[in-house]
Amino acid sequence: RRYGLGVSAFEIGSAYSRQEPLARLARPVLARLVDAVGHSAHLAVLHGREVLYVVEQRAPGRPPLVTDVGVRLPAQLTASGRALLADLPGPHVRALFPDASAFVDRHGTGPRRLADLRRLLLSVRRDGHASEDGEVTPGFASVAAAVHDHAGRPTASVAVTFPTDEVDAGTRDDLARRVTRAAAELTRRINGRAPAA
Repeated sequence: RRYGLGVSAFEIGSAYSRQEPLARLARPVLARLVDAVGHSAHLAVLHGREVLYVVEQRAPGRPPLVTDVGVRLPAQLTASGRALLADLPGPHVRALFPDASAFVDRHGTGPRRLADLRRLLLSVRRDGHASEDGEVTPGFASVAAAVHDHAGRPTASVAVTFPTDEVDAGTRDDLARRVTRAAAELTRRINGRAPAA
């Protein structure tokens, strides 16, 4: 009839110690990004089929988002998750999403099968950034780009989230360029490198 800390406590503690250096290096990059674009930004890491948000830099006067620190969301629905999944090997993505039951539905949109996800990830690789529009929160959209480690593997993603009715197509393109530059800066800060083409 005694209680003690179990394996979950170890997992949480070790996850924190692994992510804290990355989060510390990301905060100034995200702060500059938010200052430049006027929208909230965040850093996420892949955790199984979900993304885990480890930093949120909220823009002044902007509403709170679902992407608060510690929140997990389905990777295939988020721009952050798509940016990370796009740089994983095909067998890894297939192992994460083996069948239709692996695909979470939040608002009736987004990929429902592996073939749909593969097509989506192909366009992410082609464009160099990921996006989602209302798939996480109706009325909001996000753009994201992957941060890579020393071996060129995706280790995190930088994203900006904005109200869809405030941002036209040209501004979205500019946001995508700025997010991609921020992700590249963070890749350099962690001594990472871009993946081989």
